[in-house]
Amino acid sequence: MYPEIEPFQQCDLQVDETHTVYIEECGNPNGVPVLVLHGGPGGGCSPRLRRFFDPAYWRIILFDQRGAGRSRPYAHLDGNNLASLLGDIEKIRTHLSIDRWALFGGSWGSTLALHYALASSDAVLGMVLRGIFLARDEDLDWLYRAGGAAAMKPDAWQAFLKPLSSSGRKDPLQAYYQELLPDTERARLCALAWSAWEAQCATLTPDLAVEAGFAKAAWALARIEAHFFAGGGMAGAAPILPRMDNLADIPGYLVHGRYDLVCKPEQAWALHQHWRSSELTWVDAAGHSAMEPAISTALVESVNALRLRLGGVA
Repeated sequence: MYPEIEPFQQCDLQVDETHTVYIEECGNPNGVPVLVLHGGPGGGCSPRLRRFFDPAYWRIILFDQRGAGRSRPYAHLDGNNLASLLGDIEKIRTHLSIDRWALFGGSWGSTLALHYALASSDAVLGMVLRGIFLARDEDLDWLYRAGGAAAMKPDAWQAFLKPLSSSGRKDPLQAYYQELLPDTERARLCALAWSAWEAQCATLTPDLAVEAGFAKAAWALARIEAHFFAGGGMAGAAPILPRMDNLADIPGYLVHGRYDLVCKPEQAWALHQHWRSSELTWVDAAGHSAMEPAISTALVESVNALRLRLGGVA
């Protein structure tokens, strides 16, 4: 990864009457723009995400999506949905006077990148996506209902179910959604249990730094994820795969861990099969997190490959 860098510009952009999103720019102000889309939804950006890019070449743009990180109001659900996030991205592009940019996203960030590219393909130069998440019903079942990742991590799954009633354990996703709607002490404890489950699934071997990151973002992460996956956050969203022919001319570099328990690897394979211009890198002995060294290496290599593909395009 590239050395640590600091932003050359930061701002808060008012995107509607309620929400303000935090934006930062790093690297070369005159470089090729690349937008970084964080996971979750609700996870927020970290300084580490700046380090996948050569700062001499790229104009690196990071922002915290609605309700996440330094955006305000924190963990807010009203007006927080896929359509609004896509609108925010376009508002950021206009605010920064960018015609076209590359996209970099992991997990939910890959979902958001794909939906944005499908809606605004003329604005996209290319994409680097990690831990592919298609947000199909079967993908949600894999992580939040019995029979998927639960079978691989039965002890962590039992801890995930512990805060729920016996009836709630029949459909943990819906039960957690109801638990996380109010801002109460119980809801905050449920958020910690939710984030701990995801952290346990995020790396091939336990990683205390990853677990601490999930715990720090727990309230926004759990609340906004449950809102998107069990509430109305993705209402009306069209499936991704049937539309991928529309991105046939956009280069895509996909990175996925062989043992990813958060986003089952079949998703990366399915996307690759539907996206003719994509290249898929399987990372052996790795799971889901971008903090795993082998995943980080593959991401840097993919970003550099996209750079070569783009050449001097600005």
